[in-house]
Amino acid sequence: MTPQVGSALRRFKVMAVVVGIGLLILCLEIVLHYGFDNTSLNWWSPIHGVLYMLYLVTTVDLGFKVRWPLMKTVGVMLAGVVPFFSFVMERKVAREVQARDADTLTA
Repeated sequence: MTPQVGSALRRFKVMAVVVGIGLLILCLEIVLHYGFDNTSLNWWSPIHGVLYMLYLVTTVDLGFKVRWPLMKTVGVMLAGVVPFFSFVMERKVAREVQARDADTLTA
C-alpha cells in the first residue's frame, strides 16, 4: 500500500467512525427535541454537518487515490446518512482497499 493510500484510508476510517457516532447523537437529539421538547442538544446539528462534510472530503480523497468509479464513491458517501451503516462501510472499504493492495503487490 502506498503511503498516500494508507494515510487516506486511515483518515477515512477515523471519519467514518466519527460520523457514525455523530449520527447516533443526532438521532438522539431529534428524539429529545421532537419527542420530549428538550433542546439541550440543539448545538449538535451544525457540528454533525461539519463532520459529515469532512467525511465527504476524506471519502472523495480515498476514492481518487484508489480510483473508484464515481458511483462507488457516491455510495460510500451516502453510507454516512444511515445510522450504523458508516461502521459497516468503514470495515468493508478497509478490507477491500487492503485486499486490493495485497493483490497489487503479488502481481
